[in-house]
Amino acid sequence: MLLPFIRTLPLLYYNHLLVSPDSPTLRLFLPTMASGDDSPIFEDDESPPYSLEKMTDLVAVWDVALSDGVHKIEFEHGTTSGKRVVYVDGKEEIRKDWMFKLVGRETFCVGAAKTKATINIDAISGFAYEYTLEINGKSLKKYMENRSKTTNTWVLHMDGENFRIVLEKDTMDVWCNGKKLETAGEFVDDGTETHFSLGNHDCYIKAVSSGKRKEGIIHTLIVDNREIPEIAS
Repeated sequence: MLLPFIRTLPLLYYNHLLVSPDSPTLRLFLPTMASGDDSPIFEDDESPPYSLEKMTDLVAVWDVALSDGVHKIEFEHGTTSGKRVVYVDGKEEIRKDWMFKLVGRETFCVGAAKTKATINIDAISGFAYEYTLEINGKSLKKYMENRSKTTNTWVLHMDGENFRIVLEKDTMDVWCNGKKLETAGEFVDDGTETHFSLGNHDCYIKAVSSGKRKEGIIHTLIVDNREIPEIAS
């Protein structure tokens, strides 16, 4: 995931979508000059099949993986109107119009656990702006690096449905498809097991010592006596 996002050229209309080859989440718009009266012209006075206002002001998109799922954060910044709009999973969380100050920050919550997120807006030169996302006070990159050390994630398909299971190692909470599950823990000869159910399937996460200080505890998901491979968080 590439950070930061940079948007330039206010007073221009943006009408082409460009996806960076380095990051599928970086979305900028290439400019074309507005017509003489600063109004887009459409043949037969027909409106386009999308919101021009939203397309022109969308400056950054981030995908954030939390315990309850992957959340999409979109940010619109109108450098001519001063508008700021934050969407989380398509739902409008913040809207501010006619902001005279074009730099600053917007703070909001993401996900079931109400995780704190902040978008920073900084001017870098002239009419160029930089957009960075922080989660719980850390840069997105640093937060995700830390998260990979404190969670385990598994994805499996059964009964015609996909399941995304996340273990929070500090609390031993287990999440599945955005919901925290009821679990029961028990001690076994070589470690512990955290039991739960998915439909008619018996599942448990087994925790055993790796015997190595740097590796710590190894967590393994077992579903119907079958080990499920872990994926990157």
